[in-house]
Amino acid sequence: MSLFQNLPLPFLILSFITILCALYVVTSKNPIHSVLALILTFFSISAHYILLNAQFLAIVNLMVYAGAIMVLFLFVLMLLNLDKSSEPVKSNLWGISAAICAGLLLVIITASFQKAGLAVMKSSAVDIGLVKNLGRVLMTEYLVPFELTGILFISAMVGAVLLAKRDNKSEEITS
Repeated sequence: MSLFQNLPLPFLILSFITILCALYVVTSKNPIHSVLALILTFFSISAHYILLNAQFLAIVNLMVYAGAIMVLFLFVLMLLNLDKSSEPVKSNLWGISAAICAGLLLVIITASFQKAGLAVMKSSAVDIGLVKNLGRVLMTEYLVPFELTGILFISAMVGAVLLAKRDNKSEEITS
C-alpha cells in the first residue's frame, strides 16, 4: 500500500471512477450505454484537470469532448439503429487474450512504480493553469498569432457559407 500513501484522497476517488467508467465503455454490450459511460469518463478526467489547477483544459475537455463529439457519436448511433441481429458472432479468445495482456501490463506498471518509488511532484508555479494567466500570455506574447488565427477562422467560415449558398441557376442549366 506504500504506492498510494502519498496520493490525495480526491485523486484516488476520481481515478477509481475514471477507470470504472472506462471499463464499462469497453465491456458494455449496448452502444448507447458505452457513449454515456464515455461522457462520465470525460467528466472525471475534467475533474482531474481541476485538481491539477488547469481550469482551461477542464472546460475545453467538457465542451469539446463531452459536449460536441459525444453528441455526434450519439447521433451516429441513433442513425445506425444497431441491434443484436446485426452484430457479428465473435469468439471469446480475443477477449481472454486481451484480459491477460492487460493484467500483465498492470503487473509490470505496478512493479515499476514500486521499484521507482513514485515520487509525487509538487509544482512551484501554483497558478500556471489558470484562465487568467492564459489570457495574459495570449494578449501579450502571442497577440499576433492569436489575431491571425481569428482572421483565418473568419475567412474559413465565410468560405463555407459561400460554398453552401451556391447559385442554383448554374446547376439547373447543366441538368
